[in-house]
Amino acid sequence: MLLCATVTLPVGLPTAASADDGAARVRGDQWHLRYLRVAEAQRISQGAGVTVAVPDTGVAPHPDLALNLLPGRDFLSGADDGRHDADSHGTSMAGLIAAHGRGLDLGAMGVAPKAKLLPILCSPPHGRGDPDALARGIEYAVGQQVGVVSISSGGGSSPRLKQAITSAIKADIVVVAAAGNRPEDLMVSYPASEPGVIAVGGVDRSGNHAAVSVTGSEIDIAAPAVDIVSTSIDGKYSKGTGTSSATAIVAGAAALIRSRYPKLSAEEVAHRLTATAVDKGPPGRDDQYGYGVIDLVAALTADVPPWGAGTASDPPAAPITSAAGGPATTAVADPPGGKGGDGGATVRGLATLGVLVAAGGGWALVRRRRRADDPPPRISR
Repeated sequence: MLLCATVTLPVGLPTAASADDGAARVRGDQWHLRYLRVAEAQRISQGAGVTVAVPDTGVAPHPDLALNLLPGRDFLSGADDGRHDADSHGTSMAGLIAAHGRGLDLGAMGVAPKAKLLPILCSPPHGRGDPDALARGIEYAVGQQVGVVSISSGGGSSPRLKQAITSAIKADIVVVAAAGNRPEDLMVSYPASEPGVIAVGGVDRSGNHAAVSVTGSEIDIAAPAVDIVSTSIDGKYSKGTGTSSATAIVAGAAALIRSRYPKLSAEEVAHRLTATAVDKGPPGRDDQYGYGVIDLVAALTADVPPWGAGTASDPPAAPITSAAGGPATTAVADPPGGKGGDGGATVRGLATLGVLVAAGGGWALVRRRRRADDPPPRISR
């Protein structure tokens, strides 16, 4: 598994009055929060009651996410409970999912700041991992009855990994995985390519397809993937580019939905994400954006018909309406900023999708039953 291009921001950034550890500026650097209207979404749901498993390089107890960090497992050395990270990749992904910050504007903020994080150390730092180690991590997550598994890695498969993914889907867990990064990956990597897994591609600051993100018929949805700021090791912060980051953001979105609609099945959570996505590129599903870019507010509030003949137990949310009382047009805002371009899959191993540089079930039917030229599974907005 390759790591997304992430730079750890140094401690002691100077301010007008004094030095600090970067907590005062990091929120402003998290452009994806504004782009996705995360603050508005968090007035509806913050992920309470949902646990997200993070099989990765471990998760360090950063001050901005420590309150949400559960004891997990280390499947490499067996030495501890997974709450350490020699790489920073896992800690960065965890922060994007459920960092709680340190006050109104201090520290990093995750998409679902009241969700719990289950750290699973199954990928070595700065190197290629073993598909069976990832499989053991996913098996453990299934046993812990998590609601979401966020897999920011990809590459080769194995019979055990395939079985672990199948078990997670059968256990009604939302499984989210990174599509892969150019130039290392030429096609959608495993397990994102597995039916039943939500395959996540990336967009840049302008909301356009990120050059780093691979394309393919398995892509389901897209999220910000360029210059994504999050937590890092040693209490620092990181900036990453790649589908790793986009995947963690979508996993946070799934946690928001599972908290808001606790009786929805995993397939209905996935359907709600795709049905409310902002269509990009050619009309309908396409190989760059899937069904579109996630829209957190619409996913939490729109009146989305159940997928197929499914019987969602939760009552539908109130439809989005405009001030005049009619359907509102909601779209992800286009924040200013530049563009950018996570990594890798070969048949020989798994790679966390990006490079870290220290400087201080039913859902399967949704994908497989539609063609690229079919109309998108969108609500009327």
